[in-house]
Amino acid sequence: MRKRLHKQAVTAGKKYSPGALRSSVVEGEGIDKEQDTSTSARLALSEHVHQSDHPEQDTSRRYRYLETILSTTPDAMFALDEHFQILEVNAAAERALGQPSQNLIGRHCAESVRCHNLNRMQLCGTSSCPLTRVKQEQQALPNEELIIGPEYASCEVSTSVTPLHTEEGLCVIFTARDMSALKVANRVRSNFVSMVSHELRTPLNSVHGFIDLLLQGHMGALTEEQHTYLGYTQEGVQQLISIVEDILFMTRSDLGQFEIKQQEVPIRGLVRQVINNLQPQARKAEVVLHQNIAASISSLFIDPQRMKQVLNNLLANAIKFTPPGGTVTVRVQPYNEHFAMISVIDTGYGIPSEDRPHIFERFYQSNHSQQSRMGGYGLGLSIAKLIVEQHGGTISFDTALDKGTTFYFTTPLDQEYQKEEHKA
Repeated sequence: MRKRLHKQAVTAGKKYSPGALRSSVVEGEGIDKEQDTSTSARLALSEHVHQSDHPEQDTSRRYRYLETILSTTPDAMFALDEHFQILEVNAAAERALGQPSQNLIGRHCAESVRCHNLNRMQLCGTSSCPLTRVKQEQQALPNEELIIGPEYASCEVSTSVTPLHTEEGLCVIFTARDMSALKVANRVRSNFVSMVSHELRTPLNSVHGFIDLLLQGHMGALTEEQHTYLGYTQEGVQQLISIVEDILFMTRSDLGQFEIKQQEVPIRGLVRQVINNLQPQARKAEVVLHQNIAASISSLFIDPQRMKQVLNNLLANAIKFTPPGGTVTVRVQPYNEHFAMISVIDTGYGIPSEDRPHIFERFYQSNHSQQSRMGGYGLGLSIAKLIVEQHGGTISFDTALDKGTTFYFTTPLDQEYQKEEHKA
């Protein structure tokens, strides 16, 4: 017995509409309750094969299947034009955004989608906005974790943003999958990791303090050999403390407990302080550190401690992967009226092509011999990316093997500079 799964919602070439989508799925006529969905799918496919001699009917059937998929998927889907006006939404998007389609279509995404990062910093109007990034880079942006929807009913989602060129111009397809249940499981795990890391930090700091007392001679004179070995021990303990601190930082961020405290900070003093702290490491590696700061930029609107952390991670990496006789330069220059561009430029080994897509992944370890020799545990760049994005900026890199690598990121200018640029 032939089964009819759906009523025809649209004909070939008819314009898609959310109403048509929602009305396109009806109860099957004459379908046994015991029959499973896979059997129904096979019958539908069989019907499609038997009627392949009728292209108009086949096209209509494909439209019905597509309409059904869009209307019944639990993933929120909506289309936006190049001016970020909402063109179309599916039923899941209506639920996620808390409004019916007639209230959403035609509105600017900042009024309805309201993208925030996981620390609830609004991304609309910043260079971290996923739609802005897709529009600029002209390529799909997969697996971005965001918070969307109104403040009273927002939800955490994993999004994919895809550009689509049409006769009317650029269109952006935004797909969002609710990650609430997964986030609960991840939060339990993060709480456990945070607790363990916190408990490790106290005894490690105690060991570090006692070693320091021994090295200073408070427990009696040491031989040269004892002093050397205690120095190695202190370095190892300090490395463990750094790892624990970084893990604590990441887990607190995952739990939404990471905040930045922005203020106007003189950029020259901040860069000088980071460079001075890393001079011993640079001298040991026989690498020369430089700074090149545009005269027009005096201050940035940043969290000074967090931005030091970013620069320290990038500079330490650059020194580590630059051969003796090389140079590492910190360059600061205007990017636009709201942001400055900070670059860390080295003359090092470069990043192998197979490692480039994974550079900002947590705990990623390259199999390249140079990386293995240098060590590291793969959190520095992840932390740098997180902090930069919390400031509303973006981070990326350019690299060439045996020529060097440049990491560059945007960061907010101070308000006085922005006012002057606006007047100009």
